[in-house]
Amino acid sequence: MSNSKTELSVISPKILDEQAEVRAWFTLKNPQYKVDDQLASGLNLGRNTPEHKNVINRNRTTLYETLDINPQWVATADQVHSNKIEEITEGGTFKATDGLITRIPGLTLAIQVADCAAILLWDEHNKIVAALHAGWRGAVADIVPMSIEHMTALGGDPQKTKAFVSPCISVANFEVGHEVAEQFPDQFVDYESYKKPHVDLKRFLEQQLREGGLLESNIEIRSECTIANAEQFYSYRREGDQSGRMMALIQISEHS
Repeated sequence: MSNSKTELSVISPKILDEQAEVRAWFTLKNPQYKVDDQLASGLNLGRNTPEHKNVINRNRTTLYETLDINPQWVATADQVHSNKIEEITEGGTFKATDGLITRIPGLTLAIQVADCAAILLWDEHNKIVAALHAGWRGAVADIVPMSIEHMTALGGDPQKTKAFVSPCISVANFEVGHEVAEQFPDQFVDYESYKKPHVDLKRFLEQQLREGGLLESNIEIRSECTIANAEQFYSYRREGDQSGRMMALIQISEHS
């Protein structure tokens, strides 16, 4: 993606039909991107980071211009690792929530992450989209099945719904204590290969999507690990408080 000012790299879901009336992206770190006075290198989009507020605002403005998104029609979540979901009808920041759902064309839903998974859901046929923040807490609190149920209550059809699970922490790098591991079914925890348990968050989320009624062919799980690839991704586990944030965005096209 590019405009006259800069060139930015984003991931677009492979299962998103080019002719679809839905637009979706996941931003990369973009280490080549620089603005004055920034603390974290690259396109940091996280307002919950130590970065100067004016830098984050400039970064977001650049992204929205690049993707042709109306900044007044962007809904973001003040994420708290919960399973709270809100149906959104306007732009703004929504407090203490980790899931956004809308049926409004042109309204962009945005979730920020740095090791947690961002999940984008869309039922193009029934014109419903969702953006979820799914770290381990949200995952075991069932934010995914609850969101599918919420979309279904709005007229969605799980068998017509597609899902994109962003790059996030991999099982090889997701070391946890036993108090966390025991909250996941055993088949999603590796107790044998490492000194401490390791959780397979991606496979757990995929199982939840399939149990929610989504077809296997309609689920895209990105294989990249945010911790393992410092060039492409921010990682809170790798960088701590100095980590920036990527963003997942989705909207129903205004012309639909």
